Amino acid sequence: MSEIVHWQSKVLPTTDQVAADLDGDKVILNFRSGVYYGLDAVGARVWSLIQEPRTAGDIRDALLEEYEVEQDRCEQELLGLLQTLSTAGLIEIRDEASA
Repeated sequence: MSEIVHWQSKVLPTTDQVAADLDGDKVILNFRSGVYYGLDAVGARVWSLIQEPRTAGDIRDALLEEYEVEQDRCEQELLGLLQTLSTAGLIEIRDEASA
């Protein structure tokens, strides 16, 4: 079961996956399920940002600096992506506030 993502949550990739670049996009294989996942260029950027443990807020701030996007839209889409990646078993969410 996936964790709820908060802006203070640390986000990091699980060890049960492998990722590869594909013309600016990212393809990720979940070893446990055998399912491949694809990320577009922005999703690939998020994936590169989580290669070192960061908070969801840090990722949001980096995207807001790098892309011309409204903050509300960025936040909504980022939380959705992180939740999807967590549900798929590709990332781990650590709620530092409750730790």
